[in-house]
Amino acid sequence: MRFAAEDLLSALLEATPLPTVQAPRDARGLYGLVDHHGDMRYIGSTSSTDQTFYERIHQRHRTGSEGMSHYFSQMYNTGRMWRDRKDALTKADGDIAKALRNEFVVDHCRAVWLPLPDTADIARLEAEVLSLAPDHAIAWNRRRMQAYDEPVDLVEATLRRLGWGARELAAIERQRLRFRSAMVGPVAAPAPKTAATRQTRVTPFPEGPFRFFALDVETANNDRGSICQIGVACVRPDNSIETWMTYVDPQVERWLFTYLHGISARTVQGAPTFAEVLPVLRDVLSGATVYQHSGFDRSAVAAACGNCGLPVPQWDWRDSVHVARAAWPELRGNGGHGLASLKQHLDLVFEHHDAGEDARAAAEVVLRAEGVQSARMQLSVPSARTAIAEDEDFDLIEDHDDTVMVVREATAPPLPSPDAIPRQHTGRLIGTAEITQGNIDNNHIYLRTFFEEFPADAIGGSNRASAAQREIAVDWGGNTVVMTDLDGAKKFFRKRGWIRDFFDRYGVRAGDMVTVEEMAPYSFRVAPQRRS
Repeated sequence: MRFAAEDLLSALLEATPLPTVQAPRDARGLYGLVDHHGDMRYIGSTSSTDQTFYERIHQRHRTGSEGMSHYFSQMYNTGRMWRDRKDALTKADGDIAKALRNEFVVDHCRAVWLPLPDTADIARLEAEVLSLAPDHAIAWNRRRMQAYDEPVDLVEATLRRLGWGARELAAIERQRLRFRSAMVGPVAAPAPKTAATRQTRVTPFPEGPFRFFALDVETANNDRGSICQIGVACVRPDNSIETWMTYVDPQVERWLFTYLHGISARTVQGAPTFAEVLPVLRDVLSGATVYQHSGFDRSAVAAACGNCGLPVPQWDWRDSVHVARAAWPELRGNGGHGLASLKQHLDLVFEHHDAGEDARAAAEVVLRAEGVQSARMQLSVPSARTAIAEDEDFDLIEDHDDTVMVVREATAPPLPSPDAIPRQHTGRLIGTAEITQGNIDNNHIYLRTFFEEFPADAIGGSNRASAAQREIAVDWGGNTVVMTDLDGAKKFFRKRGWIRDFFDRYGVRAGDMVTVEEMAPYSFRVAPQRRS
């Protein structure tokens, strides 16, 4: 049976919204989530073969943890329904606020669903429907909207139904005050940037040539796409650095991080939007090596592109943290390789949490590392005759003398058995996969039985052209963390070059089990399960 995406979308948009508790317990397919205004805001699917509409909509989206792919929980994490799930000190109050949120969704939100046969390629149909859907119907997809302000009257109606006592009411009032404090930020903040620093157009970029660049961003809030400042350090052939900086109007109402960087809505008044800045960056950075200090900046650019509906630029991203680890291994466990630690270790002079200053600091880290690499980690080869494997673990620095310096990190020796696997940090186990001979032969791990546990905006289509706008970080026990999205059709990690090393490192064979843990939002760890 063939299904036309246009017909499926029309059926979803024309369906009568019903309470989430009425979602079918024995059917799968496409569905839409409807907010308290009665507007459809999200389209998704029960792509997992063992998950029904009821489990996906009424249980996960309504009662799941905020910050994940549980959109009712995410969008109504506000006011008296707000909690910080990582704050152990406020857990008791936070759990009460979450219970209120769950009941609010029951009372005031709705869903629609469209059952499909199990033989249908639901993931493909979902992608086709999303490509046709109007923006307002998928405003929650890929986190395009901020959480709502508390619908006070509707919350009061739910509280009247619940009949809560003084203890519960006091708890949610404390959560409301904590939410307000979190949104406003601490009183003691750096002096706001003045109007004199604002701009009304994109600042012209310096003229090259340049060896490489380092890029840093600052964001308005915890949406990585809310970029409010971009800095680029441009390194010339003589190793001098020229810094370019622009403020960016993220067009958001919530400013959570003003206390860190001093940037506010007033600062960016009249500044260009990200959509106006990106063409300038794309022209300059395409084909060049672009350093970031950790993976945040790359993911922020990708998220901002997603917010604007723009394609993500395919720059040659490199991580100056990896370069620093290779150059100064003695800092492991002794301050680390963050900019604050390197500032002290290398006597760097810069103002942290200013995008231009941080970009310049990252560039200086790379330049300092070049000075200490030659004795132990630098390998020069003619660039014209060198083929580089896509997933190989090193950092490239294009030099002006037509050589490529390959900065390798020391490779840890293979562990003799899974019993030797260190387990220093415990995350939330999201699933376990049994390894087949096909997995070993083809370098992949099936994630089918728990695929819905991954963030929806990190799940793409069946090929690189339809990759998700956002990536997850995968720590597999090697020297570097892999940044990848997920193949929504095949239900495995899209980047697979590391999996052969993972199997070899731990001696994984057919029949062994592999665990996947969530360590933080968009951060996961893959490890072999100890054999009994």
